[in-house]
Amino acid sequence: MKLLIKQIAFSILSICIMLFINLNIADAQKKAKSVPALTSFVDPMIGAGGHGHVFVGASVPFGAVQVGPDNHYKGWDWCSGYNYADSLMIGFAQTHLSGTGIGDLADILIMPYTGRVRLSEGINVVKTPATANMVVVNGTAGVEQVTDDSYSSRYSHQSEKVKPGYYSVKLLNYGVDVELTATERVAFHRYHFPAGKEGHIIIDLKTGINSKSFDCNIKQLDPYTLVGRRKSKGWAKDRWIFFAIKSSVPLTKFNVYNDTQLMEGTDGTADAIKGLISFDKAPSTVMLKVGISPVSPENALDNIKAEIPGWDFESVVKQADAKWNKELSTLSVETRSLSDKRIFYTSLFHTMIDPAMFNDHNGDYRGTDKKVYTNVPFTNYSIFSLWDTYRAANPLYILTQPKRTADMINTMLAIYDQQGKLPIWHLDGNETGTMVGISSMQVIAEAYLKGIKGFDAQRAYNAIKGTASQDFRGLNYVKDFKYIPSDAKGGKAPVASALEYGVSDGSTALMAKQMGKMDDYDYFAKRAQEYKQYYDPADGFFKGKLANGQFVANYSPTSTKNNLYSEGNGWQYLWLVPQDVKGLISLLGGDKKFNNKLDSLFVAKAPASEGVLADLTGEIGQYAHGDEPSHATIYLYDFSGEQWKTAEKSRYITKNFYPDNTDGIIGNEDCGQMSAWYVFSSMGFYPVFPASGQYVIGSPVVNKATIQTTSGKPFTVQAVNNSDKNIYIQSISLNGKNYKNSFITHKQMMQGGTMIMTMGSKPNYNFGTEAANRP
Repeated sequence: MKLLIKQIAFSILSICIMLFINLNIADAQKKAKSVPALTSFVDPMIGAGGHGHVFVGASVPFGAVQVGPDNHYKGWDWCSGYNYADSLMIGFAQTHLSGTGIGDLADILIMPYTGRVRLSEGINVVKTPATANMVVVNGTAGVEQVTDDSYSSRYSHQSEKVKPGYYSVKLLNYGVDVELTATERVAFHRYHFPAGKEGHIIIDLKTGINSKSFDCNIKQLDPYTLVGRRKSKGWAKDRWIFFAIKSSVPLTKFNVYNDTQLMEGTDGTADAIKGLISFDKAPSTVMLKVGISPVSPENALDNIKAEIPGWDFESVVKQADAKWNKELSTLSVETRSLSDKRIFYTSLFHTMIDPAMFNDHNGDYRGTDKKVYTNVPFTNYSIFSLWDTYRAANPLYILTQPKRTADMINTMLAIYDQQGKLPIWHLDGNETGTMVGISSMQVIAEAYLKGIKGFDAQRAYNAIKGTASQDFRGLNYVKDFKYIPSDAKGGKAPVASALEYGVSDGSTALMAKQMGKMDDYDYFAKRAQEYKQYYDPADGFFKGKLANGQFVANYSPTSTKNNLYSEGNGWQYLWLVPQDVKGLISLLGGDKKFNNKLDSLFVAKAPASEGVLADLTGEIGQYAHGDEPSHATIYLYDFSGEQWKTAEKSRYITKNFYPDNTDGIIGNEDCGQMSAWYVFSSMGFYPVFPASGQYVIGSPVVNKATIQTTSGKPFTVQAVNNSDKNIYIQSISLNGKNYKNSFITHKQMMQGGTMIMTMGSKPNYNFGTEAANRP
């Protein structure tokens, strides 16, 4: 009897336990479903208008494919192919840049349409009185209209849907619904044609952004397969991209054109090749898988087989969403508003479009020397906007993308082997040489100093030293501790170049020191001090010097109409000494004079006659947040004992220059740099001199941010009493202990823990004032 009672009791207990477990599982599942995916906080249209130049379309993090809509290219504000102000679409290219100030790519433009054969993407601009839709094309102001022979179409933003990994739109001229998604190397198109209409799909290899095509080819392999290549000369002087297209329906009618001239057969090679798929009555749905490759059409086909073997469009959309969610989860934040969260995660999203993979699924890639490299032990990347991204985007990758950072470093070392110098601004196997300095040097040094593994440190150091010891772009002067003369033949922005080299040299010195190369440390540390040769104490600016030792005449610190600086003026470049801010403070006469000069930056005005560069947006006086040389400037107050001014400026910029709308980036996004500035600053700190390992404290926008560090120990920053008025730091604790420094180190972050910032509405003038507590 007792045994029976025990058995019954045990059975009842087991049932209760199972019920409890099932209820908890159900509750957990319910909670999981109620927690929105991080991708739901991303709005890819932020920055799609104005001067943001962001990519709009479908991609996965750092993918080679960025498939998306293209407007007719009208100039600077269409560098990514799309601008929110537009209303005419010419098609959907498979590759795009994001946020650059120069256009290129937009390869393999594909456009579905109905009706008769049309072979041009052209438009007419009809002169009209001023209207909201007015544009200026080739000097003519008016409203765009599609020409009779054009396959372009009107569209409405109301029919557009875009989220990470997915884009859709209705082509109003033809009633065709277009959907796009992507994997790393394959674009997936799905077209819904209206019933009973003659239909066409044009594959235009002539059209691109800011480039001229040459030696293009397309051919039909079988009823379902097309392959080809596009070569182009533009910003990148010799770009090659190969492709393969698999169709879900048989392509029974396929013609090849050299621009508008019909060619014989289904295999054509010329400079302006276009392929045309035609249907007497278009199927209700046509799907195309477009694989790209830097190597060959065969590899492009293999990329399709490896990445999208089937035809489940929705599954690929879900996979893309999952990939974005995974990468967005490296940083988790709690915010005071939905808008703040949307701006934060959209900013983080924008940092992961470029750099882009530049290889095949099997690892093959084509190098700068045009040779094909196989059995490569790293993922090869391209689109290195390093003059921009070394300031915040690359430091962010060290925190959130350590494996990819190592791959990017290995890519740079391979480029060094292939072209004899580290990359400057690399684009799909081409060195464009755009911008000043050679910022890959400090990117590599920072990665080493912050403990990134997966690359050969000695090889990396040799590449940095080998590049720094060359005789081009003014380095022949720098390596001998001489200034770059402003009247030197072929000189390019000598003052800006010298200041950027100083950042590189300061970073290299720290790397040499950590590797025990003390002679090299002394040498590069001395080079990092060369900025002082350009300082004119007469008016307190870095100025050009002539070969005779005299400073340039007729100098104006507000003018950008000279050859001394790159996208900036004397006011903006005065502060570009992150490797030696203390030395700069001393040069300007100490804390008080330094602070007065820095205050003056934000109120100084330029004569109207001097004009303003298009890049110099987001101005506060002569501070220009829309261009990168200014990005660390507001954080220099921490170095001179007035941290509260950094807090004020940081909150002003995050609030006013990053709104939650299509104009939400005040200047060119520049491959993630503008957004990376926001990500760091909204968490409450910024890497002024990345190689130093210090993050300088500003004022957090988010209430709480957690970084999933590479050590496996999360680091959390929490803002207490945070609000739009409470922008000043009153006190800080780190892991429960009072913390007086106005900076935190990378090493401290990697150890994990919690930093609590208590905020208030009035400055705490004692925080960060002591020299020992400053960066």
